[in-house]
Amino acid sequence: MGCAVPDRQTRKRRCVMAKAYLVGSGIAALAAATFLIRDGGFEGADIHLFEEQRNIGGSLDAGGTADAGYTMRGGRMFEAEFRCTYDLLSGIPTLDDPAVSVTQEILAGHEDFAWDDIARLVDAEGKIVDTSSSVGFSERDWLELVRCLATPERHLDGKRITDCFGEHFFTTDFWFTWCTTFAFQPWHSAIEFHRYLRRFIHLFPNFTSMSGIYRTRYNQYDSIVRPLTAWLREHGVTVRTGCRVTDLGFTPGVESTTVDTIHITQGGHEEKIAVSPEDLVLVTNGSMTDASSLGTHTSPPPPTPHRSDAWLLWHRLVRGREDFGNPGAFDKHVEESRWESFTVTAKDPVFLDALAELSGRQTGRGGLMTFTDSNWLLTIVANRQPVYRDQPEGVSVWWGYGLFPGRAGNATPKPMTMCSGREILEEVLHHLRFDEPTATRVLETSTVVPCLMPYITSQFLARRGDDRPKVVPEGSVNLAFIGQFAEVPDDVVFTVEYSVRTAWTAVSQLLRLDTHPPAVYRGHHDPRVLAAAFETLHR
Repeated sequence: MGCAVPDRQTRKRRCVMAKAYLVGSGIAALAAATFLIRDGGFEGADIHLFEEQRNIGGSLDAGGTADAGYTMRGGRMFEAEFRCTYDLLSGIPTLDDPAVSVTQEILAGHEDFAWDDIARLVDAEGKIVDTSSSVGFSERDWLELVRCLATPERHLDGKRITDCFGEHFFTTDFWFTWCTTFAFQPWHSAIEFHRYLRRFIHLFPNFTSMSGIYRTRYNQYDSIVRPLTAWLREHGVTVRTGCRVTDLGFTPGVESTTVDTIHITQGGHEEKIAVSPEDLVLVTNGSMTDASSLGTHTSPPPPTPHRSDAWLLWHRLVRGREDFGNPGAFDKHVEESRWESFTVTAKDPVFLDALAELSGRQTGRGGLMTFTDSNWLLTIVANRQPVYRDQPEGVSVWWGYGLFPGRAGNATPKPMTMCSGREILEEVLHHLRFDEPTATRVLETSTVVPCLMPYITSQFLARRGDDRPKVVPEGSVNLAFIGQFAEVPDDVVFTVEYSVRTAWTAVSQLLRLDTHPPAVYRGHHDPRVLAAAFETLHR
């Protein structure tokens, strides 16, 4: 099958004629291309990525300028047990210093500039909530959480988080901290919540301080996508942007999983690419940042009903078969999967100075700050500066998001979705309660770019166990699914780690390699981890 052989030199000889075609250019595809070269013996020139958008990187994007305002749809967090990610990035040099790998930069950054949040939650009066002594659980909340942890995943099929907890649970400090760290909503999947509890249980003792959270030096586009892309281009990998994969053709047979044709369109022209059984086709099915729309400092994001081929392709592939998952479980409920973020570019340090005074931490060490009284459930974060590699001195960037953008604000009568960037900033300042001169200076020296994302938590929607396809479907010869909507047991979606793990799994299984992704960390099997977590939750 493919180019699967035990030693690297033999792999290189036998893979000379094989090609690899990757649909999408997000972190899963970039990782897969890297693993194909590093572990699979592929030549870079035999690897082709097809990207519908003009830019590569998928959801790990960042753009804009200091003058017009920087933009980024989101920021990913890391932790010590992202084993696949650190393995991948350990061989990728940073752009700042080729002698330093991206992994080394992330780990060193945590040593030198870790978060130590003491202002994780801010109440209606603008005062910091003391989360160190209690998470706000009643005895019932505590028992329901323990029961959820112990429940086998198969018993949570199709259930929502609200099916497992009473109303009081969703008013606790634990829930406010949890949902705004990971972007969970009460109506989201009990399966995903269950996985998150188990996967990150080792972080519970320091969860409110966020001291166990790792970050990249800059935004993830500058710190991960650009170095990976540079490495792949140096190895001759081809990336075709503005290129849509509209369908795949399969060899004759009942529910065949052997791709023989790739249908693409580019610049208004249609093209068919012949695929042999020895070639590989890795598909990023679905997109959590699909149909995102940017507003401006003076106008809200426009509505975008359009869906990209990331969803349409998946819908086409599942026709007449049951083993490719169910895209309708994830892209049919926009009201349950959307939220809105915003990026603030400031040309005066007044905001960061005032925030540091309020939070008790210098800029970059404070972590997330959530306003529990916010109708939008606003959260902001000011990371270590600069956030962009090209960010001029004297310019700062911070970021925030609202999990309930359809509600009217506390200070503004409009939903967040209908607000300009300036109006969103006014709402943030209402909750921060800075003095009037400070708030005025912030408004006069800041540019805010909002971003509405209809599908951003679609991977969290209530689902059944077979709604995501296996990375390599049963009997597949040359097809695999990668990214947030392929199924990896035990690991958690909405993380870079998940996408990288799907990529490594796809390459390893299709090529039948003797190297496999490291096991998912299982802290819930460690009695010491469990004891520390339960002590934290039960105080």
